[in-house]
Amino acid sequence: MTNSDISRRNILAGAAIATAAAPFAGSLAVSKASAKAPMAKVDHPTHRRFKLGEFDVTTINDGAISLENPQGIFGTNASKEDFEAQAKASFLPTDKLQISFTPVIINTGSELVLFDTGNGEARMPAAGQLIHSTLKAAGYTPDQVDKVVITHYHPDHIGGLMMGGKPTFANAAYVASATEHDFWSAPDRMSGGTERVAKLTASNVSPLAEKMTFVKDGDDVASGIRAMSANGHTPGHTAYSIESGGKRIIVAGDFANQPALSIAKPDWHVKFDMDKDAAVATRKKMLDMLAADRVPFTSYHMPFPAVGYIDKTADGGYHYVPVSYQLDV
Repeated sequence: MTNSDISRRNILAGAAIATAAAPFAGSLAVSKASAKAPMAKVDHPTHRRFKLGEFDVTTINDGAISLENPQGIFGTNASKEDFEAQAKASFLPTDKLQISFTPVIINTGSELVLFDTGNGEARMPAAGQLIHSTLKAAGYTPDQVDKVVITHYHPDHIGGLMMGGKPTFANAAYVASATEHDFWSAPDRMSGGTERVAKLTASNVSPLAEKMTFVKDGDDVASGIRAMSANGHTPGHTAYSIESGGKRIIVAGDFANQPALSIAKPDWHVKFDMDKDAAVATRKKMLDMLAADRVPFTSYHMPFPAVGYIDKTADGGYHYVPVSYQLDV
């Protein structure tokens, strides 16, 4: 057989295949066009879980809200020029701010402990997702929670204690700072600038009083969980040190709420800090401790999953290092 015979045979075979496929060409084109994926809605993770010694630690996404005028919240004592320079250096918009909410659940093996309860029904659907969906997505139900620990009484932390006028976590005991509780439950808080939180305390916290334990700095909340005073944001604001199997993490509440505008600038005042000077002192003390001990922490308003580390910069400042895989190996 010559080369010309082989070439002729290949051409004829190719023509036959093309003729046989012709009836399907249109359907193939339609199939390819209809296979285009639809645009998906913006979505976010519901939770992040990792091991800490013998404990399971899960940060849970309660949602987020967007606000205008970021400097009205962070850096209220900074110049407009300094604020905008810091925001731009961190690739943040200067006219909008996103604030997220991150309760934490720790399974000690004998107790399921929830730190803060999210916004509850007040901010649904943007926030309040803990009791709406993300607790379930993390594999837990409200009736499984054995203990609820409150870092402080601001609405985005105690809002989820009640749902439909009834306790959300029906089987739980409750823990809070004695100083925090005494402050917000005092009758004279029911007017003026403290009215909103005092009324929410009356509706969401006071009905649980018989099941509450009040702690101070250094008290044990559960095995491996100890209270740490971190006042300034509120009078009884409390962080918690969690230890298991030689590992440690700090559940830090609202001592610092934003990597670029709060951690990197600890002297900047935050609108929601009730005692601005005390909050600055606590912020620096906590940041120094976290950097020196090289322990991870979770802070309620940090970008989700709200877990990271603190590194000291060459000029004595602070730098937030978001967690990657350090807690998974």
